[in-house]
Amino acid sequence: MPRPVRLRRRLARFVPAVAVAVLVAGCTVPDPQWTQPTSGRPLHAPSAQASGPGGPASQSGGLDIPAADWKPCPDAYKDVFPTAPENTKFDCATVKVPQDWAHPKDSGTFDIAMVRGRSTSQRDRVGSLFINPGGPGGSGWDYGVYRSVYLPAEILRRFDIIGFDPRGVGRSSPVKCFSDADLDQNFGLDPDPATDAGYQQTVALTRKLAQSCGEKYGDKLPLFSTEQAARDMDALRASVGERQLTYLGYSYGTLLGAVYAQLFPKNVRALVLDGAVDPTLSAQASAEKQAAGFELAFSNFSKWCASNTQSCPIAPDARAVVMKAIADARVSPVKGNGRDATAGWVFTAVVSSLYSESSWRLLAQAMQDLRNGKPDKMFRLADAYAERDADGHYSNMFDANSAVNCADSDNVPTVEQSRTLEAQWREKYPLFGGPLALNLICSQWPGKHDPYPTGPATGSAPIVVIGTLGDPATPYEQAPALAKMLGVGTLVTWKGEGHTAYPQTGCIIDAVNRYLIDLRVPPQGTTCEK
Repeated sequence: MPRPVRLRRRLARFVPAVAVAVLVAGCTVPDPQWTQPTSGRPLHAPSAQASGPGGPASQSGGLDIPAADWKPCPDAYKDVFPTAPENTKFDCATVKVPQDWAHPKDSGTFDIAMVRGRSTSQRDRVGSLFINPGGPGGSGWDYGVYRSVYLPAEILRRFDIIGFDPRGVGRSSPVKCFSDADLDQNFGLDPDPATDAGYQQTVALTRKLAQSCGEKYGDKLPLFSTEQAARDMDALRASVGERQLTYLGYSYGTLLGAVYAQLFPKNVRALVLDGAVDPTLSAQASAEKQAAGFELAFSNFSKWCASNTQSCPIAPDARAVVMKAIADARVSPVKGNGRDATAGWVFTAVVSSLYSESSWRLLAQAMQDLRNGKPDKMFRLADAYAERDADGHYSNMFDANSAVNCADSDNVPTVEQSRTLEAQWREKYPLFGGPLALNLICSQWPGKHDPYPTGPATGSAPIVVIGTLGDPATPYEQAPALAKMLGVGTLVTWKGEGHTAYPQTGCIIDAVNRYLIDLRVPPQGTTCEK
């Protein structure tokens, strides 16, 4: 089985300076209006087995949606794997959706790119499993290719795996308004400037980035909102001939799934929302919770380092080493391969490594190498997060991230308020508080806003919501909050580290597989050990 070339799985909205680093919110949550059925018993929702892949046109949003015109695309693996995966066939299709679902017949269209991975040993097909990796801005197309190989065999035997790039992302009418040079400057800037001059430099850059998007897209900027993308998902469901949606969403993908469930509750077959976002939090509250989450994850890394000195060359005090590395980089950055390892790049490498416990060793070695004047491993971590290739070119991940976040956000701190929060949060969360207070691009965004709904998914089938206790990007407490908001949510907890849980441990795998295949809902409050 081939290893992936690179996995663009930016599952959080933590973005230094360039995009709002929070998970924005809406209004007060009504009380749940749905009674959970007995856990573990099969639901009698309409099965996707009755609907074929393709078939006649179906309806979504009052529109007739043509069947997806699938065509073989055997080279789909090339951006993800070095060699073609065995026993998996890929087909591709493009579906046209209205740019504005409020005016579907006269707003023009966006192209939404889909890829379908189908195991050659498929049998007893249940239907199509749609996947979103988060971001916003992460390529669901690439992630669909990856998960067509790396999901439990039982799931691959029973489902077509469908990845798609949401509107504005990757292959789907992409948003592109940031230059490579501006993104290099963004990631290189001090993530937590203490001086007024440094702060104003960050303000000026984010204003420039925001204006570049406004100049290019103008009044179309609100069309990249999460609600519009959720309506696109229903069109994709219809285009592949499924009567109901089966969906696996990670991080921001949980927000996309939650909005879908509110808009189309009767069209839900099974949704797994892993690394949950609480849509009801304010922008400021979300940012602070994320600062606390990353601080906790870094503390866990530091404890691991102190207990595993043979594997951690920066033991016994990893926090002191990292804090010193960032401070030194502000004054005299290490040079390597024509680049300066500035404070911003060092900080981005730290952020990148906290998404998975498997990256802790690499972070420790990268920081040790940096102390010895060798920044290559540090840049490898940072570039993976930034989606920067060896030639200095970026994907449109962060362009789309800003477009979606700022379309969704109708209440973010002002530039002046962010400056005040920066100092306050730096005291509470020494490494991550200051950077996460700087919600600067959406406070200067030229487009109008289109906030998503926040409320119960009344009439939906049960939805599984997963939270990880050591999750830095979407802190655990957001999972029970999302389950409660939806009113049909069943909470599953993993006592693990890193961002998202499925399919990392047997207990989680068993619970999710049974739910996706047989519609057996795990018992409320199921907890899986590390």
